[in-house]
Amino acid sequence: MAVLTGTRRRFVAFGRRALGLDVPADHTIAVLHTDEKEVPGLDREELRQLDRIRLLGATGTVLMAIAALGIGAQPVHQNPVSGVRVLGIFARAHTGSLAMCMVGSAIVVLAWLLLGRFAIGSLGGSPIHRLSRSQLDRTLLLWILPLSVAPPMFSNDVYSYLAQSEIAGRGIDPYSEGPVAGLGIDNVLTNNVPTIWRDTPAPYGPLFLWVGRGIAELTGENIIAGVWAHRALALAGVALMVWALPRLSVRCGVAPVSALWLGACNPLVLFHLVGGVHNDALMLGLMLAGLEFCLRAIEDSPVFDARSYALLVGGAVTITLSSTIKFTSIIALGFVGMALARRWGAGFGSIVKAALLLALVAGVTTVAISTASGLGFGWLYTLNTASAVRSWMSLPTALGVITGFGGVLLGLGDHTTALLSITRPIAALGAAFIALRMLVATNTGRLHPVGALGVALGAIVLLFPVVQPWYLLWAIVPLAAWATRPAFRGPAVVVPAIVSVIAMPRGAEFEVFQIVGAAVASVIVVVLFVVLTKNQLPWRRTGVSAPSQPANAYGVTS
Repeated sequence: MAVLTGTRRRFVAFGRRALGLDVPADHTIAVLHTDEKEVPGLDREELRQLDRIRLLGATGTVLMAIAALGIGAQPVHQNPVSGVRVLGIFARAHTGSLAMCMVGSAIVVLAWLLLGRFAIGSLGGSPIHRLSRSQLDRTLLLWILPLSVAPPMFSNDVYSYLAQSEIAGRGIDPYSEGPVAGLGIDNVLTNNVPTIWRDTPAPYGPLFLWVGRGIAELTGENIIAGVWAHRALALAGVALMVWALPRLSVRCGVAPVSALWLGACNPLVLFHLVGGVHNDALMLGLMLAGLEFCLRAIEDSPVFDARSYALLVGGAVTITLSSTIKFTSIIALGFVGMALARRWGAGFGSIVKAALLLALVAGVTTVAISTASGLGFGWLYTLNTASAVRSWMSLPTALGVITGFGGVLLGLGDHTTALLSITRPIAALGAAFIALRMLVATNTGRLHPVGALGVALGAIVLLFPVVQPWYLLWAIVPLAAWATRPAFRGPAVVVPAIVSVIAMPRGAEFEVFQIVGAAVASVIVVVLFVVLTKNQLPWRRTGVSAPSQPANAYGVTS
């Protein structure tokens, strides 16, 4: 009996330690966050450098917009530049257009990193001078404009949006019929959908397809107008991100400009949310806005009164609306619930009370949207549609594919599918455990809910069966409002920079020699540019950044 009691005690102690309930304060990721200090604005020389950086980034996005005329995700039908003498030349010069796109992408990434000198200083430091919010806003607007009017880039998903919305507009269930079955193989919208998705039901929530149905009714089979309408939705999502990020960052002791630089000026936002016209922009914008409303109720109200409940319910509704675009964002409600439970006493009863309240709000909102849209609940059965793709950026998928390939080389046969059925569930359990630990850290007060949400989403993204470049923003955007140390800010900077320059446009098929030739030309151009501008742009750290010093100018530590 004593042995069993001792074993049980050790098991309970291990479980509590694993969940972070009994972990010493200096052994948790909470110590990897410090507040940023307030610093003066840019001096005269730095303002001149800022103008050059701003022009550099704008030049890069203009090059990308021009290249998109030839290698962007142009529609198969109704291509506005097809047959045009001057503009049509880019579609006939694939190698040159690809090189132009590569150069533009690299220039934008370099401009973003240089702008970071005046936003965060360095990965582990703080700038001597920091640019103002208005200076950053104008820079972001300048960089976004060329990509806002360019053809879609890096993805054909917007054409799936158009086809699925038209299916819904015809009164057909988009969660049971793909574009071929719903519209016909010869339909102009079907022909623009990538072959792999032509027989696939919609994987998106009812709110998105409800809005998309309205767009379909307005634009009909006018593909260009439909693309413009969906890009407007993406830009609205980015605008919500720009509104919410500074407010969330202040709660975490992070300079608003730092959060906007990493979260909104990020090349992945420019290239994929704006250029690629992805609905992730609207999902993220609504999620962050809802999180801000909830935290206003939880953190800013001295007494939890009727106004606090109104803010909390409004924020929970907004987060739930984001999940009816893409379901992933519903996880944010868990962190709101843990923060709310901590406000109410942090006990088990408080957790249950908060969970019931938020579950009720989420349930009512989801039922209302699914019913009012007339689309029902079929979307809950198509959430896993994208797992048919084998993505090299997904850790469990890459592990399964590499191991399966090794089996083929050893003559053991191709067991990739069987291996994926093992690696993906194990990865899902790992992601669930990390998310659970972050929820506990939020409830115990070791971690701010914004930071905990970012870490949890980071684990989910990396261990997700399918990872597209823009999925990384699910984690990067929340982390931008919290991360200050290299352990988190470093990957959030380095990974987007690398992914942004290796992502290939999807508007044309390229031979290996074309990719190699364009890449070599791009490297030569970029290296020459850096050498020629070494005295005009702040390529070196000297005089730009200094070691950070703890301060609480932007709020309290998490």
